[in-house]
Amino acid sequence: MCRLHCSVGFTYLKKYLRVLCAKLPLNVTQKIVQESPCLFQDKPEQYYSPGVGCNKRLILDTMSPMRQERPQIYTIAQLTRRIKHLLESEVGVVWVSGEISNFSKAASGHAYFTLKDAESQLDAVMFKGRMSRVKFDPENGLEVLARGMISVYARRGNYQLIVEELQPKGMGALQLAYERLKKKLEAEGLFDEKHKKKLPLLPQRIGVVTSATGAAFRDIVHVIRRRFANAQLVLYPTRVQGEGAAAEIAAGVRALDAWGVDVMIVGRGGGSLEDLWPFNEEAVARAIFAAQTPVISAVGHEIDFALSDFVADMRAPTPSAAAELVVREQQALIEQVLLKRRRLERGMRRVVEQARHRLERQQKSYIFLRSDEMLRHQRQTLDECRARMEQSIHDTVQVRRRRLEGARRSLTLLSPRARMEQQASRLRSLRDRLVRGGVALTEHRRNRFAALAGQLSSLSPVAVLARGYALAWKEPEWLLLRDASQLKEKDEISLWLGEGVVQAEVKHIDPTGGIAHYDIGKKT
Repeated sequence: MCRLHCSVGFTYLKKYLRVLCAKLPLNVTQKIVQESPCLFQDKPEQYYSPGVGCNKRLILDTMSPMRQERPQIYTIAQLTRRIKHLLESEVGVVWVSGEISNFSKAASGHAYFTLKDAESQLDAVMFKGRMSRVKFDPENGLEVLARGMISVYARRGNYQLIVEELQPKGMGALQLAYERLKKKLEAEGLFDEKHKKKLPLLPQRIGVVTSATGAAFRDIVHVIRRRFANAQLVLYPTRVQGEGAAAEIAAGVRALDAWGVDVMIVGRGGGSLEDLWPFNEEAVARAIFAAQTPVISAVGHEIDFALSDFVADMRAPTPSAAAELVVREQQALIEQVLLKRRRLERGMRRVVEQARHRLERQQKSYIFLRSDEMLRHQRQTLDECRARMEQSIHDTVQVRRRRLEGARRSLTLLSPRARMEQQASRLRSLRDRLVRGGVALTEHRRNRFAALAGQLSSLSPVAVLARGYALAWKEPEWLLLRDASQLKEKDEISLWLGEGVVQAEVKHIDPTGGIAHYDIGKKT
């Protein structure tokens, strides 16, 4: 800056510069002091302004024309505080319209989320006291109006909106599409547990569908190589965001499934809803559901949920966690086998040792040390038991013998043999009576039957025919003739006699003849 030359009074100029320096930034003030030291020789400390964060010592040093110019050096904390002060003072409290994304609520009650639109996004925080006044449940994809102050979070050095008031505006387009497709696939049964396949214990070939250059694949490779280096990794490189990424992911799932891997990891690292959207496409969900290979979905971070997570056989919060689910750590398996081996060896040694101790205790016991004495004692006890048993048997036999003798005497007194003979005699008498009664009844019935047979024979038509009578039948009707009026001349008749049949033809009919008009006296 050129030296200041002005027609106004020098005193007025110094006053004007003092007011100006109090408002200007530090580097500008230093420049003015260096260029015009004569204006600040009286009281240079008056140009120090704490309001703009100037260093008093630095201003005093720079007022000396003999010193060289040195640049202002800020620490990170100083620069961050300056930016925070400028944002809070210049922007202040604002209303912001956007869509909620990455919403999470900490255990302390504070809510952290991102407000975004089609072009930008803004981190936001709503503390517990303000959050408790919200009358609805904020969720991802919801369009809201937020009122708060723009500030800087010094620890990360990024600016954010400290929300004081939150009002719903509506659901975002992506989140609305996500919810609709989720309900459709769930209604079709793609999320049912009965379709989930179990992961193999130790897969040999592991398929990965993700970006070849992303951190997710590097994390998977690192975890698998660390845990089980013998496993073979098969990568199907795809885009994981942007136009056409969903089609590539679905094609990768189908290709690895046809190629024959043991298990498959489909996923990517974290990001916004737009970044994760290919894993919410229907084509990806249906490709995962149709795969015969078990599929693990590892999309985003633990708080991110894509539709592929619901369709896959297992969900992992991160790609690294998916790799840990796929393979068990080789060293851990070896240690587990060795641990079981050591446990088995200790158990066997403990059993053998316990058996040895029991054997030693038995060898030192009274039975082993005084076995002869124990045997003598047992023999003596056995002899006593035998003697008691023989005496008991003898006593029992005597008692039973006495009872038998008493029963025999009683039987003799009652004389059962005589009673049996009496009953046998009575039985013979009854049998004779029965035989005689049966014979008499049979004879009576036989005589009656013969009489009835005689009566029946006398009434039989055959007997009548045998006495000279005949039965006359009219042919061809086979009508039994009882009256001459039933016939007319030249009718054919059949006569049944006692012996034989006669065929005849009617020559003459006399209705006045017959048995009814026969005069026995006239005949004689």
